[in-house]
Amino acid sequence: MSEQKNYQTVDTIEKHPPKINETVSVIIPTFNRAAWVCEAIDSVLAQSVPPCEIIVVDDGSTDDTPERLNTYGHQISVLSQPNRGVSAARNLGIRHSKGRFIALLDSDDLWEKGKLACQIEFFRDHPDAMICQTGEIWIRRGKRVNPMKKHTKLSGMIFEPSLKLCLVSPSAVMIRRKLLDHVGLFDETLPACEDYDLWLRIACRYPIYTTAESHVIKRGGHDDQLSTAPGLDRFRIRSIRNLLEKGHLTDRQREEALGVLREKCRIYAEGCKKRGRDDEAEHYMDIIDQSAIGPDR
Repeated sequence: MSEQKNYQTVDTIEKHPPKINETVSVIIPTFNRAAWVCEAIDSVLAQSVPPCEIIVVDDGSTDDTPERLNTYGHQISVLSQPNRGVSAARNLGIRHSKGRFIALLDSDDLWEKGKLACQIEFFRDHPDAMICQTGEIWIRRGKRVNPMKKHTKLSGMIFEPSLKLCLVSPSAVMIRRKLLDHVGLFDETLPACEDYDLWLRIACRYPIYTTAESHVIKRGGHDDQLSTAPGLDRFRIRSIRNLLEKGHLTDRQREEALGVLREKCRIYAEGCKKRGRDDEAEHYMDIIDQSAIGPDR
């Protein structure tokens, strides 16, 4: 399964829809994105192969999100909770879902019509695969942009390159439920980089496959994106340390993880020093020293 397959185009899928028994649950978390989330829902309703359910988790919105969601009637299921963050919202949706496959969609992203059909076909062709993602089309402030080379999505055992930066997109993945039963859900203690954390827990044990086609429109550049917040590497550092402590890594994976941990700590500590946060800088330099003799929290 190391080679990527050129999956059917949307037109082909619509003319010859795959005969499937698989069931897919779509989980859409949202917070104060009334207009955006409606566009996301519409892109799921337009799929050439529909999911068995669409679960929207309203994470304590204070705008008119509830009213807009009500207009969809029985086309979607809505779960509401006080604002607890995207990890808790996704996890709530996953726990209430019934499909054997889970597909995530962030409320500011969109799917093209053949997204689910492409991935269902992939899993039919590769029954041992646990997770796959499609490619993405990047939109920044309304204009299409080309991702940098370092953001190229790889396919297969991608743990080592995934340590440096996140190479998996929540909106692009489809996951077998039993995989999440094995590795766990999103870490709700992480206010950001929660997806980076989950993908590492998966990638150290399972291949993450990428299909040849791009079926996700990833929209960015708006102010409420978690990925634009400063100091995100401190959460990636936490994630790597947690992974090292759990002991699931091979010797090679552990060596790579320790190297990236030390580099991220060094860079983050230098940034703290420049900003006069000497105590915080010292803390991250201590992590480097501790990593030389093994993780110690």
